[in-house]
Amino acid sequence: MSAVPDGKKLVRSPSGLRMVPENGALSSPFSLAEPQWVPDKECPRCMQCDTKFDFITRKHHCRRCGRCFCDKCCSKKVALPRMCFVDPVRQCGECGLVSQKELDFYDKQLKVLTAGGTFLVTLGFSEKSETMVCRLSNNHRYLFLDGESHFEVELSRISTMQVLTETEGSIPGGGVSRATGMMLHYKPPGSQDSQQLRMETADDKKSAASWLAAMHKAAKLLYESRDQ
Repeated sequence: MSAVPDGKKLVRSPSGLRMVPENGALSSPFSLAEPQWVPDKECPRCMQCDTKFDFITRKHHCRRCGRCFCDKCCSKKVALPRMCFVDPVRQCGECGLVSQKELDFYDKQLKVLTAGGTFLVTLGFSEKSETMVCRLSNNHRYLFLDGESHFEVELSRISTMQVLTETEGSIPGGGVSRATGMMLHYKPPGSQDSQQLRMETADDKKSAASWLAAMHKAAKLLYESRDQ
């Protein structure tokens, strides 16, 4: 095990090399823990094609789900940033497809979220709104909101997140739905009482809509990591 800059360390697990935060409490809220591997003795056959393992047909574990497969059913190596792997790792066909779809979020949508979008922000049930730039912190743990004032929302303390939409077009059932904002409920630091936050698109609606679409994807990954 060796330490590297920026508060991260390089660790070796049975699954491969991983670059993880030195303080586990500072892990990205989108991250997933490594799965427990199905013990070899409990896996005499491939869990996909039922081929029997022997000296020629070797068993391999999927790094995402931990199940046991033959080489044919678990041959593809795919990047798995949610588990902080340095290099692409062996995954079964089903898990590989999921990880491949997530790469778009890590390659593109995270950049949109950290760049930020401009919104009209309303706290609680106040009648006053403030124009603020909302962006995801570089460590993915906070939403920073900056305007005349500044405050932060920790993603791990968000309980619900809903994208607000409206339908364009006059044909009943045939209009186009577009994102206009987001409503979320969260618990401020040191409080167990939920606070409401409403964000509505401001001047640059196209940029804000892209940010909302990326945040919608982020919410799916966030709740998936909580359910693991």
